[in-house]
Amino acid sequence: MKKITIAIDGFSSTGKSTLAKQLAKHLGYIYVDTGAMYRAIALFAMENGYISKDFLDKESLINSLPSIKLHFQFNADIGFAEMYLNEVNVEKEIRTIAVSSFVSKIAEISEVRAKLVEQQQEMGKNKAIVMDGRDIGTVVFPDAELKIFMTASPETRAQRRFDELEAKGDAVTYEEVLANVQERDYIDTHRDDSPLIMAEDAIEIDNSYLTREEQFDAVLELVEEIINI
Repeated sequence: MKKITIAIDGFSSTGKSTLAKQLAKHLGYIYVDTGAMYRAIALFAMENGYISKDFLDKESLINSLPSIKLHFQFNADIGFAEMYLNEVNVEKEIRTIAVSSFVSKIAEISEVRAKLVEQQQEMGKNKAIVMDGRDIGTVVFPDAELKIFMTASPETRAQRRFDELEAKGDAVTYEEVLANVQERDYIDTHRDDSPLIMAEDAIEIDNSYLTREEQFDAVLELVEEIINI
């Protein structure tokens, strides 16, 4: 069967990772959550005092990049790979609202993007990969056989994110999550380096009113059209 690269881009909290995991599991492909990589660097910056609400020591972070080691390690109990930062499992820590509030600012830094894009391209050199993020179809894999761009209203995405955080026991309000979603949208679409845009040959999916199963079935049909050619 033909092996392809599947690039999934889109706004925050559109369910990119959920869809990517479903596809990777069904196809037996490698799944890479590039957002987790940026989140891990945001966590590193927070832990080392390089970033706060009104402060970013970009130079110190850039100088620290060679010492930042990232890797994914598969966890059979949960069925997907978790993010490790300098050999420490940080999967739980990187999913907090605190990290979410800084990740888009970290992703604006060109040196950070260059480091991670290089790693991502290396991961996908043999194809048979599903990767999600903000610039996968435009920068990381511009020649991907299938490019999906996911969107939904900010309110819908905020409600999904709020429900997810509340289920984990995080003390957040819907208004706080909505503000975070809107701020990330603005930063992601207005940064100078690799802004969030839909690739010309991408297929847009607005999942505001789609179930996970409906979304998966629609995209799987697109995949099968390509791999069965």
